[in-house]
Amino acid sequence: MPAHGVAGAQDRRNRPLEAAVGWMQPWGERGRRRWETESRPVPRRTVTLKVLSVLGSTGSIGTQTLQIAEEFPERFRVAALSAGRNLDLLIEQILRHQPEAVALADPQLLPQLQQRLAALEPARRPLRQPELLAGPDGLATVAAWPSADLVVTGIVGCAGLLPTLAAIRAGKDLALANKETLIAAGPVVLPELERSGSRLLPADSEHSAIFQCLQGTPYAETARLSTGTPTPGLRRILLTASGGAFRDWDPADLSKATVADATSHPNWSMGRKITVDSATLMNKGLEVIEAHYLFGLDYDDIEIVIHPQSIIHSLVELADTSVLAQLGWPDMKLPILYCLSWPERLSTPWRRLDLSAVGQLSFRQPDPARYPCMELAYAAGRTGGTMPAVMNAANEQAVALFLEEQVHFLDIPRLIEEVCERHKLDLSANPSLSDVLAVDAWARQAVREAAARQSRRAVAALPA
Repeated sequence: MPAHGVAGAQDRRNRPLEAAVGWMQPWGERGRRRWETESRPVPRRTVTLKVLSVLGSTGSIGTQTLQIAEEFPERFRVAALSAGRNLDLLIEQILRHQPEAVALADPQLLPQLQQRLAALEPARRPLRQPELLAGPDGLATVAAWPSADLVVTGIVGCAGLLPTLAAIRAGKDLALANKETLIAAGPVVLPELERSGSRLLPADSEHSAIFQCLQGTPYAETARLSTGTPTPGLRRILLTASGGAFRDWDPADLSKATVADATSHPNWSMGRKITVDSATLMNKGLEVIEAHYLFGLDYDDIEIVIHPQSIIHSLVELADTSVLAQLGWPDMKLPILYCLSWPERLSTPWRRLDLSAVGQLSFRQPDPARYPCMELAYAAGRTGGTMPAVMNAANEQAVALFLEEQVHFLDIPRLIEEVCERHKLDLSANPSLSDVLAVDAWARQAVREAAARQSRRAVAALPA
């Protein structure tokens, strides 16, 4: 350990008083040598190019990752992309980044992509024709692409689990923006990380904030890339939440909430699903479970606090009650960049934080009556086993039905709670990957069936 670390401090305590005073003096022979050393020109660091595979390239995380790659072409190169159904944007990304491989989640769209690329004018065609893949095998191939150093997992929901596991098994480092990977399959993913030696870097703003704060502790080496092992001296995690679209609504008015209301976030620009999760506070409940798996704390030591300004992205309390926080404007590009550049920090021209412009930072406890999904997430996390996977899948399906206007906003927590209650009899405490995938499929179907029953009862209750 370096002399300025814990061992160095111990060494200084064992020195005579004269030596200790000499160590403290800025001048004298010791100070002069230090000044001369620090005055020398700092050698230029060799710039390292990182090669990226971006899963979910047409989504919010993916597009921002590619923007960063364009801003720092000497630092990042894109080798592989995967996407869903947005072929227009995907073709634009292929032409901009010239990837070696591209995968589509839906195999039925592959012929259309091939035809559209072939129909481009010769001057517009990619200089290098990428290998085109599709389906689960195609996504896994792109996730484990040989030339990639870092895989950015931006696929929304449990659909990102298998590609993420493929990347881990190939020994790739991961910028994890897909929180469902750990929530649904933490007991499966953590042993895979240990076997492969892959390094997991959290890309969402809250866990990135925690990760950044831990780099400043005396146990930074231990804190790095924590996956389920508590960092020495870490006492508590405080996850900040904006409160979402309904933070200032009267809970009695939530029965009138529309899709347009729920997808209008006051601070962040995100996809529709995660914006609804913010409105229910399920996103923060999911982040509690993810923080448990990433940083190893018990659920009683992971708290949620409403912070409407979204300037403090999370805080950690250490053993001596000191609290460290990471601050910045609500912009996902910053945590993504930190993942891509870690352990370095890159200089950017981005807007700098101005606290006088912010004016005030306020905090309050989340109201369980406004956010019932928060308690459902804590309960699922404490139960463990397959329950978080069931809760996550039920939430994804309930939110999908809400976005399709097939259920009401307040039906989301009701459907989740009903399905979780049904699963208690079939809970598996130590699930395998096949167990996780099975309960995920079951929970989605159970939500659809529960919503259908609810709809039939509502129709039956209408006056003749």
